[in-house]
Order: sequence, then structure tokens, then C-alpha cells
Amino acid sequence: MRLATELIKQIADPNLSSNERALLRCQLARQLEEAGDYEGAHEAMGELWQRVGERPMLEGLDELTEADVLLRAGALTGWIGSTRQIENSQEAAKNLLTESILLFETLQEDERVASAQTELAYCYWREGAFDEARVILQQALTRLADVDNETKAVALLRSAIVEMSAKRFHDALRIHTQAAPLFEKVSNHLLKAKFHNGLANVLNFLSTNEYREDYVDQALIEYTAASFHFEQAGHKRYQGCVENNLGFLFSTIGKFGEAHEHLDRAQMLFTSLKDNVHLAQVDETRARVMLNEGRVVEAERTVRKAVRTLERGDEHSLLAEALITHGVALARLKHVESARAALKQAASVAEQVGDFEGAGMASVSMIELLGLDFPEEDARATIDRVSTLLEKSQDTATVRRLAKAAMLALRAILAPRDLTNFSLRRAVQRYEAHWIRLALKDTGGLVTRAARLLGFNHHQSLITLMNARHKDLLKTRSAVRKRRSHIIVHPKRGGKKSASDVRTHNAHQISILHVEDNRTVASMVKETLELEGWKVDTCADGTAALKKILSQARYDLLLLDDDLPGVSGIELVRRARGAAHRENTPIIVLSADLGEAEAREAGANEFLHKPEDIRSVVENITRLLSSTKD
Repeated sequence: MRLATELIKQIADPNLSSNERALLRCQLARQLEEAGDYEGAHEAMGELWQRVGERPMLEGLDELTEADVLLRAGALTGWIGSTRQIENSQEAAKNLLTESILLFETLQEDERVASAQTELAYCYWREGAFDEARVILQQALTRLADVDNETKAVALLRSAIVEMSAKRFHDALRIHTQAAPLFEKVSNHLLKAKFHNGLANVLNFLSTNEYREDYVDQALIEYTAASFHFEQAGHKRYQGCVENNLGFLFSTIGKFGEAHEHLDRAQMLFTSLKDNVHLAQVDETRARVMLNEGRVVEAERTVRKAVRTLERGDEHSLLAEALITHGVALARLKHVESARAALKQAASVAEQVGDFEGAGMASVSMIELLGLDFPEEDARATIDRVSTLLEKSQDTATVRRLAKAAMLALRAILAPRDLTNFSLRRAVQRYEAHWIRLALKDTGGLVTRAARLLGFNHHQSLITLMNARHKDLLKTRSAVRKRRSHIIVHPKRGGKKSASDVRTHNAHQISILHVEDNRTVASMVKETLELEGWKVDTCADGTAALKKILSQARYDLLLLDDDLPGVSGIELVRRARGAAHRENTPIIVLSADLGEAEAREAGANEFLHKPEDIRSVVENITRLLSSTKD
């Protein structure tokens, strides 16, 4: 870091112009960023950029200097936002980097445009948007076609990382092979280390997927080279990544003691750096090692912690991987519904950011683990994902798994599970419903367009068919139901009081405190309850929830998860019952792990299992609110 020390001395020169000082600050920040000291790089920007998420101060700077400041602020926003898990940080980073690209293009600074594009692509990669990252990196490499320099080396490295994340291992291997002559010329220890580490990762995964034992030895050699160069570069964060990768590699060859030793070293390094995202990644790797050892209970506990951490950030592809591992652990513990929920969430998270490979592999894992024991709807969704992936995947091992999974899913739909009760009419109707559902999904619930897709002469024919045989699909009609459908079933109208009856009966708006640390569940429940006209105060932390419960805020009902950061849900129930103003407040505990007896003993009025009982949460709230008013 001799150069960084020299730059600090130069920045202190009072005779520098504002542009000269700004450029030196950017140069120092880049040096520290490359060393993995993102917080130090942030401090190096000084008065130019004080807070992550804010726009840098550009007054008095020329256009080239402005563009450099925007580039560094954007790159650091992406890195710091990832490690600190700052919400929407990648979007903020992309805005700053895009602005820098436009300025560099105006100034015809092609290499700097390519450098900013490389950083922009990495923001998309962090979000799991691999197609966007791939396109932007290709644009950068096109600009650098006639040069061999460090900027091009970085772009090639990140291209290989994108392909690795997209499970296109042979593409990643090709990039490393073609880039090898360039990295032999590079004198930068950090870039050399990243090259060897990336190549080792590719060999590591190919050794597992293609049963290539020779790749294991090559991977160990490459990891050793990477570790040497990272040490020379003084980069703790990437040293931690190598240790994490070595932990996984040793577990694949059954050397579990060595695997945990490397993971322990990775954990210490990331703890010293306060890097929660990489700590979660180590937890996910350790959980996979424990699964290979048969330590399933410990694996589930460890990966659950990783999932919670990653749910609070923007690292969607890492979250999807952790959810798959969590689903595997839950399935081995025979928690079938919880396993299915975790794997479905993994597929959903991956699909939302365009990672269809990850979405498909989550669905494949669900079929492989649960066999024919899953709903037909899940089987149909899996076939849809698998058919898309089979067209795109270039990895032979992945294609084999996808094809096998598709056959299992097809059997789940078509094969009668009990021939003694088999009905051809019901089987045909299920198949009929499947295609109607797909048509409605593709047309956004527009029956006229769906009828045209299905070959009906008039949309009324489809409506008649749905009314006669598929009434459950009527709710997907956009003309009838203008809001999105939910998995939560609303109470039937009839003799019992409905949610609307409760609203009419009360003089004030119903207020519900919902304590849930899973953002997906919290968002879904909040939206559904608010559609009933109820006010929902959502809280993700047990300690913060306790303050709300003990405050004088009015809540007509408490809806609590048990497994929370800070104070547990069961303790929240006890503390609520100990407060005079909450003594008679209805409480529902909604949990995947806690037992009903314990919840009721603590004072809960109702206990619901997650995820299966989420369907009846509105009905139970309506019943409890009605009983308190009667």
C-alpha cells in the first residue's frame, strides 16, 4: 500500500486545484477498493462523497473529473451496499455509473466507458440479472478489442463470473482459457489471484457435475496460486472467498475436517471485515458440508441463519442458492411443507430477477427431494420452467437433471396415485384445467384472448366451460377480479361474520400488528389484510415489536411469527399477556417450527402452521375479531 500512502501525502498539498485533488482522491479510493477496503475507499473520497446513497458533490469540477467521481461513487455504492445490505443500493449504484458512462462517451474516453460498464454489469450480476450483465460486459469488451490491459482483464474476469453464476460452466472455462495469455502478462497480483480463483471455481464445479476427478487436482493447484497472489496483494476479503471455496472442494472429496478448517478461516476473515453477505455465504457452504456429513439438524439451523441475512439485502442469486440448501435440509428432516415452501420461494426469487436457470434448479430440487409427493400445480410450473431451461442450458449435467425432473413432474400430473379411485373424467378435467390456467396466465386473465389461444370461436364458450367445470379458475379473470389472486383463502360468506361484517360492526378501522422477519411472507400477508380494509403495522424484529406491544399504540389483534431476531414470538405473547392493556387482545401465532401447545400455554388464542395455514389467516382473524365484539 506504498502507493496509497504517497497519494495521501499528495492530497494534503494545499496548492492543488479542486480537479487535481478530486482525481487523486478517486485514484486513492480505487487503490483501497481493489484491496477490498471499501470503507477506507469511501473515506478517501472525503468531501466529494460523504454518504452512501447520496449524490457526490461535483460543483466546480470539469466534466472528466465529474465522470471519474461518479464512477468511483457508483462502484463503491455497489460494493458497500452489498456488504452492508443497504436496500436499493444496486439501483443507486447503477444510476451513478450510467451518468458517468454518458459523460465519458461525450468526452470519447472509450477505456473509461468500458471500465464504468464493467462496474455497471457487476451491479446487475449482484441482483441476479445475468442477461443484462452479459450484454453490458460484451459492450465493454468490444470497446477494448484492440488492447490488452488491466481494464480488459477485469471485464474478462467478470464475464466468467457471470457465466459461472448462470451455471454455464463451459462458457466460463472457455473465457478463462482464452484469457490465460493476457493474465500471464499482467503484473497486478490481485488480478492474477482473481484469475486463478475463477478458474479453480470452474474446475471445482465441473469436477462435481461431470465426475472429472482430474479437475479436482487442477482446482486445488489453482486455488493455491490464487491464495498466494491474494496474500501478496494483501486482500483479506478474497482470501476469505478462496477459503470458502476450498471448504466446499474438500467436502466433495469427503475430507470434512479440512473443509471445516478452511470455512473457519473464511469466517474469521469476513468477521474482521464485518462483511455479512460473505459470512452468510460461508454459512450456506458449511450447511452443505454438514448435509454431506449427515448432520442435518445443524445444517438446517446454519442455513436458516444465512437465509435470514440474505433476505435483508439485494443479493438475490445468493438468496436463491441458500433457499435451495434450506429446502434440501428441511426435506431430509421430513418437514415436507416447509421444504416445498423454501424451494418455491427460491424459484420465485430467482425468476423475479431473470435467473431462470436458478429458478429451474430450485424446481428440480423440489422434484428430486419430494418425488411424486407434491401438488399438480407445482408439477406443472416445474415443467414450464424446465422446458425453457432445456432450450438454454449448455451444461450436460444440468440438462440430464432437467430432463429427469421433467419426467418425474409429468408422472406426478398424469399418473393416478391410487388406481382404485382413478377416474378418467377427473383426469381429463385436470388436464383441461391445466391448459386453461396457462392461457389465462399468458393473457393476464383476459378471457377473450385466452379463448382465442385455446381455439374457442367465442369467449363465452370458455366462460361457460369454466362455470361448469372449473369455477376455481374464475378468480383469475381480470374482468371479474381486478386485484391479484392470493394463496390466502378468504372466509366464506354465510352465517358467520365476514371480514366486511367486522369492518361495518366496528366504529374504527381495525389495526393489526404483524411481526414477521421473512419479507416475502410479510409483504404477502400485509397486502392481503389491507385488501380487507384493515390497517397493518409490519415489524421484522422481536425487540422492536416488544416496544410496540408495550406502547400505548392501539392494536385490535397481534399476528406473530415465533422465530424472530431479538425477542421470540412466544416471549412476545407472554409479555403481551402481562401488560394490562393487551390482556384481552386476540393473538395468533403463525409459525413453521413452534408447537401449538406451547403457543396456547403462553396465551395465544390461535396457532397456525406456516406455510399451509396461511390460507386461513383472514378467516381466523375475522372469527377472533367477531368474538371480541359479540
